[in-house]
Amino acid sequence: MTFVDEVKNAVTPRAALLVIGVLGLQLLFIASYVGALHKPKPTDVAFGVVAPQQMSQQLVSQLDGLPGGPLDPRTVGSEAEAREQIMNRDIDGALIVSPQGRTDTLLVASGGGTVLSSALERILTQVEADQQRTVRTVDVAPASPDDFDGLSSFYLVVGWCVGGYLCASILAISAGTKPANRQRALIRTAVMAVYAVAGGIGGAVIIGPILGALPGSVWGLAGLGALVVFSVGMITLALEALTGIVGIGLAVLIIVIAGNPSAGGAFPLPMLPDFWRAIGPALPPGAGTWVARSIAYFRGNAVTGPLLVLSAWAVAGTALTLLLSMRRRGGQDDGSAGTVPPSAGGSTAV
Repeated sequence: MTFVDEVKNAVTPRAALLVIGVLGLQLLFIASYVGALHKPKPTDVAFGVVAPQQMSQQLVSQLDGLPGGPLDPRTVGSEAEAREQIMNRDIDGALIVSPQGRTDTLLVASGGGTVLSSALERILTQVEADQQRTVRTVDVAPASPDDFDGLSSFYLVVGWCVGGYLCASILAISAGTKPANRQRALIRTAVMAVYAVAGGIGGAVIIGPILGALPGSVWGLAGLGALVVFSVGMITLALEALTGIVGIGLAVLIIVIAGNPSAGGAFPLPMLPDFWRAIGPALPPGAGTWVARSIAYFRGNAVTGPLLVLSAWAVAGTALTLLLSMRRRGGQDDGSAGTVPPSAGGSTAV
């Protein structure tokens, strides 16, 4: 046998295509993570301004014209209203101008990401210095001292996502990469649901009562975790039912390569480039991270949209998985697919 024949036997065309696909995922991983995170800078950060009427519009225009466009300022009626908008996650910070003295107040929320609150403090300190004024910072929703840089929410959601697609991958490849019949698809969906509940509760207990990394409702985080795990798991099962083993790679592409760097974890969304800022809220890691931070630091506000995003992934994955399981394979009835005739000495596949 020639060397070429040995190569052909060792590396089948299918294996070669899979290796090329893995190389593509590797390069996309590098491009996505480095592209999103190599040069973070605040851009169009939603920012409130509370100032006397005669100077309010001028100050808004000044902040709007800062080089690089770091802020998207808007007038807010009062300090109380600014605080409420921050807690509702409508704005990320606010400047309260003192009408008497020369010391103003900057409101931030490090629970939404300490990197962003630090960036706002740096920007406003420079702006105030140019006007011969000073600024004091008040943290309206401070991150837990055990939650370094506000990253615990992100890592919690990443863990849930990893569990979701790994569990789904194991369920799918344990008896072939495509569901043979509706019964098997239903069993996998039920197992995925039980696993999601266990994973959600386990993650919430670890990050809350055990490690003390996040405040907020343990049961609220547990419910979020169950939804994150189930949505990621079901979309993975659906992709595997649609494309076979390639579906695992597609799940990695959506969740890991596109989802993680755009989630607003290491750097909050206003500090990411436009592309990642746009896709982040529509993907499970971004939606999950937003809700986890809201539960922990923002009284559970502004979670409806992200929860709908996660629910949409869960519903779409479940529906697609069950619909694809109804297909006839190889001209056989769904119930007979994946079996070996008794005459061949085999037994029925699980």
